[in-house]
Amino acid sequence: MPLRTANIIGSGPNGLAAAITLAQAGVAVTVYERNQQIGGACSTAEVTLPGFHHDLGSSVYPLGICSPFFRSLPLGQHGLRWIEPDAPLAHPFDDGTALTLEHSLDATAAQLDPHDARTWRALLAPTVRDWPKIIDDIMQPLLGLPSHPAAMANFGLAAALPAQALARNVFRGEQTRALFAGCAAHSVLPLTRVASSATGLVLAAAAHATGWPIVAGGAQALTEALAGYLLSLGGRIVTQTEIRHLDELDAADTTLFDTSSTALARIAGTALSSSFRTRLRHFRRGPGIFKVDWALREPIPWSAAACRRSATVHLGGSLSEIARSEHGAFYGRSYDRPFVLLVQPSLFDPTRAPAGQHTAWAYCHVPSGSNLDRTEAIERQVERFAPGFRDIVLARRSSNSEALEAWNPNLAGGDVSGGAMTLSGMLTRPTAKLYRTSHPKLYLCSSSTPPGGGVHGMCGHLAALAALADHV
Repeated sequence: MPLRTANIIGSGPNGLAAAITLAQAGVAVTVYERNQQIGGACSTAEVTLPGFHHDLGSSVYPLGICSPFFRSLPLGQHGLRWIEPDAPLAHPFDDGTALTLEHSLDATAAQLDPHDARTWRALLAPTVRDWPKIIDDIMQPLLGLPSHPAAMANFGLAAALPAQALARNVFRGEQTRALFAGCAAHSVLPLTRVASSATGLVLAAAAHATGWPIVAGGAQALTEALAGYLLSLGGRIVTQTEIRHLDELDAADTTLFDTSSTALARIAGTALSSSFRTRLRHFRRGPGIFKVDWALREPIPWSAAACRRSATVHLGGSLSEIARSEHGAFYGRSYDRPFVLLVQPSLFDPTRAPAGQHTAWAYCHVPSGSNLDRTEAIERQVERFAPGFRDIVLARRSSNSEALEAWNPNLAGGDVSGGAMTLSGMLTRPTAKLYRTSHPKLYLCSSSTPPGGGVHGMCGHLAALAALADHV
């Protein structure tokens, strides 16, 4: 029978995307959120000083602006406005220089030596040219045949390689290798892993094709735009209601979980078969993160002026340094020089802080569930490329993986990707059933399903489509 009613557990972007997809089909949808504030890791709050607005999780949206689902929605009518920094990414080095990932492929290549410039163009130009086709396919489960096999074949040849091997074999310059390694490190995988290049290629191509924007007013504005559109379709959102067991939900034709696979098993309990729960337990978590939010007296004093042109800055001196850090986090070790991902949104969005002052945040990958304090290690990396940084800090808040999971249980062990983004973890995410479970009325719609981590709403959208297809 067709779906008439549905419950969604969790109000992150995927939960809201699932709710919107169902509401568009005429289903009466209720979204349940345990916190007072909706959005999960796509939210904004004052956590240091009054007037300083910090994104609590995600902040930069290269996959959000190109998401096929988001692009189909009238989110601009509900307050969403993208802000594109002058350059998508900056990567500083110890000699006081920096490379920038520019919107233009040629402008990026112009910073490199002639060999690396030619290689950068040859490596990325086909993906940039075929960007709409590539995005259409990589935003789907990988188990099926691609809709655009020729475009995906060109992309897949390089994407399948370990990022460390690709960087060393095709680039000659250490700085170019580091620039690519920083993009690939967003995979949250050791750079020696098969297919770790895929994330690096996607993010680099995204910079040239659609950008790495932030959201005016903070991540919460994206959540509120999704929620506003859902409400306009007749959907309901209930906050401060933690669902611990299925019996706590109103009766509905289906329930979708925008949660970790662990939370799915806990809440659904024996409604799931024992064999399915066993398969969920075998789904590997990715590393966690340690995050620091800062209220700043003035902009970060980067040695390389180019770092002021981007909201996103990668702090890792070389390919070897980045690779060592990511390998350690994946296999349970921490190093003095972690690879640090830093965002400084107030340079481009003055609503984030009082006039003349600024916000920034940074995180590094850490072993899953780590409770180590990495504040000093992160700030030392910032100071390395921006001497005097500590002198401009007005206040800070540090969050380890345990604290992040306590705030948002979807971040199991501090994992922001919903599970390790290994090749096997992407093919059968979290099991070969993908969005479906052993119970015909229960579905998983979080980043623990394809296409995985990132704010794009496609996990929720595709899970809702699966539920609709199963109930006709």
